[in-house]
Order: sequence, then structure tokens, then C-alpha cells
Amino acid sequence: MTNFIGVYGASGFGKEVMPLVRQQFSTLKKEQFVFIDDGQAGTTLNDYSVLSYTDFIENSASHKAVTIAIANSIVREKLAIRLDQDGVQHLAIQASNTTILDEVEVGEGSLFCPFTCLTSNIKIGKFFHANIYSYVAHDCVIGDYVTFAPGVKCNGNIHIEDHAYIGTGAIIKQGTPDKPLIIGKGAVVGMGAVVTKSVPPGVTVIGNPARILEKK
Repeated sequence: MTNFIGVYGASGFGKEVMPLVRQQFSTLKKEQFVFIDDGQAGTTLNDYSVLSYTDFIENSASHKAVTIAIANSIVREKLAIRLDQDGVQHLAIQASNTTILDEVEVGEGSLFCPFTCLTSNIKIGKFFHANIYSYVAHDCVIGDYVTFAPGVKCNGNIHIEDHAYIGTGAIIKQGTPDKPLIIGKGAVVGMGAVVTKSVPPGVTVIGNPARILEKK
């Protein structure tokens, strides 16, 4: 069986993800790895070919697999559906120094960058991204297509709903077993925000303590 592995997204983040993929599949040759990006097809990035999605699908390899290195969760979901329709395997990628402790459940398509940590008794949905130096502490529940930028501190007893985006360096205060702190569906937590109470769905919060960013 010949393997052909793609990193979807020839971007800055994609450049960081490719070495993690190579490390995880260290027995494969370099030419078996490519970037997928319709906007940059026909070029190279860090000496890897950049293919259009169509060219990737039409490659003659008997087994194709992809990790989606795109932070926008809406785009990530659309691409995941497209890959499903074309029978492409979703890869779960984690850096070799990722720490995962007891009773942790993670859905398909996850991506854990270097120095990420999941402690114990955690449930995470599909296509979760945890960028460098992020952690999820005990008794957290995280939905589908949630994105952590670098250095997110997600403390215990927190529920984060689908498509939420947590910005670089954000700190989310620990909840309690009977009253977890909730980040609502599609909410955005701004860079460096300190979240001390639940965040409604669809809003953006910024600052310390975090407050809703009002649209002008």
C-alpha cells in the first residue's frame, strides 16, 4: 500500500504542522508528503510540493490521509466534510512532547502542537486544535471544531461549545463541578483575555476581566 499524506493549508501554521506529521510517520519518504492549497497550487513550500485538492485526490496512491492545518473552524468543518465525501482518512496529529494523562477522550482529526497538555477526565470533540503551550485541565468538556491559539490556559470544570475560538494567552478561570464555566458556541475569547464568568454564544470578549466587545 502506498501512502500519500497532505497538510491542508500552505500557511504559517501549515509550516509548523508539517514537521509534526513527518515525525509521526517517520518511515515514509519526503515525497509522500505534500501541502494542499488551491490558492498556491503548483508552488513549493519548505521543499514540499503544494497541490490543488483535485490533484491530491487524483494521485494514484492507494491510501490518502490529511490533517487540516487551518485555524478558521468554519472552513475546517467544510473541508472535513469534503474529505469524508472523498473517502480520505482524517489524521490525528500530536507532537512527541504532548502530555495526555488519565481518562481523556478526543474526537477524530485533532491537532496537538508542541508542549500541549491534557490532564485528566477530559472529553474533547472532533477537529480540535491546540497550538503550542496550551493546556486543558481536569473535568473539561470541549465541543467540535474548537480552536486554541498559542498559550491558552483552560482550567478545570470548563465547558467550551462548538466552534469557539480562544485567543493567544487567554486564561479561563476554573469552574466548579456543579457550575462549570461555559464558553458558548461560536464565541471568541480575545488575545490575553482573562475569563472569569461564562461567555454567551457568538460574542467576542476581551480584556481583564473579560467583557463583551460591543459592536459599533
